[in-house]
Amino acid sequence: MVRLLGVQIPDDKRIEYALTLLYGVGWANSAKILDQVKIDKSKTLKDLKEDEIKKIIEFIDKNYKVEGELREKIAGDMQRLREIGNYRGQRHLRNLPVRGQRTRSNARTKRGKRKTVGALRKETWAKLEQGKTGAGAATAKSEEAPKQNPKS
Repeated sequence: MVRLLGVQIPDDKRIEYALTLLYGVGWANSAKILDQVKIDKSKTLKDLKEDEIKKIIEFIDKNYKVEGELREKIAGDMQRLREIGNYRGQRHLRNLPVRGQRTRSNARTKRGKRKTVGALRKETWAKLEQGKTGAGAATAKSEEAPKQNPKS
């Protein structure tokens, strides 16, 4: 296992794929990086020499924001939008889609698992009502009991 920019990368993976395991580097950026540093995309990570790995790391550090630096930038951008009261900031705050997508029938990824509201079966409703009336009747009887004073 090689550690690139704080991420453990498996040795047996191709370098083109291995770079995509870094947050902020996708397939297109991976290909560009390897073209710039002149390394064959089909090589595996264990086939790379130490100087080639250093070249990749230096190139990424100089030209790309990845991992923690990118996460901080994105979080800062969202915080700024929230603070100025922007519409996009409000959508981020409420955990709703930001870019105009519909929410009535979709947006399950952003909004999470469905929560059914207001639909109960008749049996469940009856049990709830019975529990309320049973509890209400019991408290009413206990309140009435001290009022009755039998004369014996």
